[in-house]
Amino acid sequence: MKGIDYIQAQTFHGRKGKISNSFSYAVDYLLLDLKKPKQFLSLFSFNRFNLFSVYDVDHGGPPKSGDGLGWVQNILKANELPGSENILLLAQPRILGHVFNPVSFWLCYDLEDSLRVVIAEVSNTFGQRHCYLCYNDDQSPITASDVIKAEKVFHVSPFQPIEGSYSFNFDISSKQISITIEYERKKGGLVATLVGPRRALTNKAIILSFLRRPFGSRRVLGLIHWQAVKLWWLKATFRSCPEAPQNDVSR
Repeated sequence: MKGIDYIQAQTFHGRKGKISNSFSYAVDYLLLDLKKPKQFLSLFSFNRFNLFSVYDVDHGGPPKSGDGLGWVQNILKANELPGSENILLLAQPRILGHVFNPVSFWLCYDLEDSLRVVIAEVSNTFGQRHCYLCYNDDQSPITASDVIKAEKVFHVSPFQPIEGSYSFNFDISSKQISITIEYERKKGGLVATLVGPRRALTNKAIILSFLRRPFGSRRVLGLIHWQAVKLWWLKATFRSCPEAPQNDVSR
């Protein structure tokens, strides 16, 4: 499908420290070029209900009040950053109208098709969102060998504190996506990965995805809460959710 790729991805989370825990599961992502005209499939819609769909309000700004592509363009302009020429969204789609994205990514390219900026859009299960602005200090193209640091300022898991830092690595090619996020803090942290091949989105891919994982993001939420129960059982320290940072975006 023109402008949209389907990624049947695998995500892995591994907790470090005194209480260890790890899990891996399959998850479905779409990679969309929001600037290009879309030849819509019968089972996919943009800003309209369908089996698979993507809505502007789900991304680029507060949850359920996003501004999509326009928000990203404003962020790049406000920070005097390159990459506004070609902007892709990597996110889980709504499935029968429901979606929850623990993390989505805005991939910002220049005219030479070099990745210059990534905005990691992180949402927690408490209805909050914060975005990490990722780019090289010299604003050079982001390559698979680059590691981009960001201070952790947002509450994600009640079993991890708001301290420490993230290390982001983005290996994005025409054939696959591979993203690694390592959270580092004293006596703990975790590593999370998202890896999968890029293929054109088709009605067949949508049907097969729905048959494999009919509950979509509801399944993702269920798995998150199941891992929370396991950590509670292991007596990991529980932390209440504080207010979200005043700034929507940090570096």
